[in-house]
Amino acid sequence: QLQASGGGLVQAGGSLRLSCAASGHTFSTLNTGWFRQAPGKEREFVGSITWSGESTDLADSVKGRFTISRDNAKKTVALQMNSLKPEDAAVYYCAGDPRLLSPLRSLPTIKYWGQGTLVTVSS
Repeated sequence: QLQASGGGLVQAGGSLRLSCAASGHTFSTLNTGWFRQAPGKEREFVGSITWSGESTDLADSVKGRFTISRDNAKKTVALQMNSLKPEDAAVYYCAGDPRLLSPLRSLPTIKYWGQGTLVTVSS
């Protein structure tokens, strides 16, 4: 299971750090990442990191502002969000999948989802 935390209210230009904690024994064998869904919009890919942590993938809309990292010993994946914009406001979901050869953003379905954490950005 995946448990996301760290959401909250922040002013535009500010920063937040989201964390996703995993339970169970499979975390180190999952590619993991973050998606978000704003009201009235479809869920969209934000970023992902491979099981080893060697490779990351970020959506163009967040490149240069967001970074993603993981700690397999602690079974956590983090999303550091800087220079937040009002359009970043959404419910953020962490996700994980054992299909290690497939980029998370390309998968039509993802095996594990955490509950969302709400990020609100005031202008």
